[in-house]
Amino acid sequence: MVAALLASSALAQNTRSTGHETNANRKARIARQIAETYTHRWEVAGGGGYLRFRSGQFTQKNSEIAFWLNTTYYFNQKLGLTGELRGAYGNAKPLQGQNNYLNLVGHPQISEYPFLAGPTYRVLLHQKIALSVFALGGTAIGKFDGDSKGVPAATLGFWPSTSARPAFSLGGSLDLNLYPNLAFRITPSYTATTFGGSLQNNAGFEMGLVYRFGRQK
Repeated sequence: MVAALLASSALAQNTRSTGHETNANRKARIARQIAETYTHRWEVAGGGGYLRFRSGQFTQKNSEIAFWLNTTYYFNQKLGLTGELRGAYGNAKPLQGQNNYLNLVGHPQISEYPFLAGPTYRVLLHQKIALSVFALGGTAIGKFDGDSKGVPAATLGFWPSTSARPAFSLGGSLDLNLYPNLAFRITPSYTATTFGGSLQNNAGFEMGLVYRFGRQK
């Protein structure tokens, strides 16, 4: 009986030891994958999105489809510098009461192109997901009369077309890691533009793919 109890105790200790080793190995593997994922020096990303934009001081907001492309250089696993190009396209709604022009131009297409740069900071680094926040500033180009059949943008109640106006954007990104160097990104954001000398508060989101490459030293 004593021999059986000793054998049983030894087997239980061996099983616990094996379990601990397996758990330790799993944690070590996850740590290696996290390090492999977030020690890339560069990220390039891009995709499509959606934006709610007001085309004039008194016009209704319109829905726009968007694209985005950016590059981020990481100084370490958390802090990076991002440069981003965006574009958004939609059909604006002329001021109510402009029926004569409405019959002529309908709902003309407008577009905006922000060029932004600023810091990105990862606040969460996990094996499968990452969460980061950003604050970007720069300039934006607005085209509000290219599809208006010669009718000035101001006559339709739109902002004047411009080649450069201040703009900035705040938001956060959720990365779903498919591989250490590839992720799917979802980014809700707030974007402020200043067309016509007025502040436009625009909300939207972006989705797309992220590719990571290079190594931090």
